[in-house]
Amino acid sequence: MESFLSAMVPVGNPAGGQSLLGTIKIAVLPIAKVFTMCFLGFLMASKYVNILPASGRKLLNGLVFSLLLPCLIFSQLGQAVTLEKMLEWWFIPMNVVLGSISGSIIGFIVASIVRPPYPFFKFSIIQIGIGNIGNVPLVLIAALCRDTSNPFGDSEKCSTDGTAYISFGQWVGAIILYTYVFNMLAPPPEGTFYIEDANLPLKSPAKDAPLEQVPLLLQEDAPEELDALKRGKIKQFLVFLHFKLNLKQILQPPIIASILAMFLGAIPFLKRLIFTTDAPLFFFTDSCIILGEAMIPCILLALGGNLIDGPGSSKLGFRTTAAIIFGRLVLVPPVGLGIVTLADKLGFLPAGDKMFKFVLLLQHTMPTSVLSGAVANLRGCGREAAAVLFWVHIFATISMAGWIVLYLNLLF
Repeated sequence: MESFLSAMVPVGNPAGGQSLLGTIKIAVLPIAKVFTMCFLGFLMASKYVNILPASGRKLLNGLVFSLLLPCLIFSQLGQAVTLEKMLEWWFIPMNVVLGSISGSIIGFIVASIVRPPYPFFKFSIIQIGIGNIGNVPLVLIAALCRDTSNPFGDSEKCSTDGTAYISFGQWVGAIILYTYVFNMLAPPPEGTFYIEDANLPLKSPAKDAPLEQVPLLLQEDAPEELDALKRGKIKQFLVFLHFKLNLKQILQPPIIASILAMFLGAIPFLKRLIFTTDAPLFFFTDSCIILGEAMIPCILLALGGNLIDGPGSSKLGFRTTAAIIFGRLVLVPPVGLGIVTLADKLGFLPAGDKMFKFVLLLQHTMPTSVLSGAVANLRGCGREAAAVLFWVHIFATISMAGWIVLYLNLLF
């Protein structure tokens, strides 16, 4: 495809001045690479080859999430970040929050019009409002920067900066995912998303019981001393905070890697000790770089393999599924473009950093978050989430190419 497009399109100055067809080439090639690797994963998981069965894909997903992705984030973010840059990049996490708020508002409007079947109203809002701000943008940036004719200049700097910007916003996305999304996807009063099973006994009804009915601490004898009473209240508050924020779910390996990279990168002495090429501990960073390079192909093979199961048996129906796809891929990106444009006009973004703006725009353009599907599975509506993820990612290969063409034309 690359040679075919190159024959048709004269490539101009890599830093700018691209024709419309040249911009289309730059935008389509990363999507084509992603689609090709996903198709290979799909083929490996098919019954004709069966190298990636469900158990193998689960292990591969675990390897990516627990080791390869944290290594990529740690090495790239740690090398790029400084204390001054963190203060300069403050709008990246703010953009994630604004994107979740605006996306949820759009999701509420769409769900109010379409009226999804009960009890999937909040589910529809989440599927529209929460996009993939981590894995898919990292893949796209890697595929885009690998091309020497990319409009952002040097391939290595393009990849390092893009990965650092994306990684810097992931910790906010995790907090949103395991607080807001987790609570929005709570089962209905019947205790299950599948009402026909509501008469079945629940194994753990206390998990979704009202907060006032859930004991945060075991009942103990009333303390005789005032100090003991104060200690008991502090302990109860900490348990309440842990219960509400789901800290164990928030502190996942990629988030720990992001926090560690920001901490070490912000302290000049530690940064020189670990992240510079002549540092005594650079061997550790270099090992993380090598492992991180394996993240992109592994996650795409796993994603393609997961599509082998198809849309599954969803209760959403065609109308609701189509509305979710339209809302996520067509309605959300223009609002995101307005948010980023306004922030640029107000001087909130670093002047002249086009990769920074491009990453902000990508955060509003991605398909539904894969991790929101994991939370949905945990809350009991995994079949519907799998169906939405299947169709959204299929149509996203088209929509993302179109939006990237628009963004590159606006930026260059």
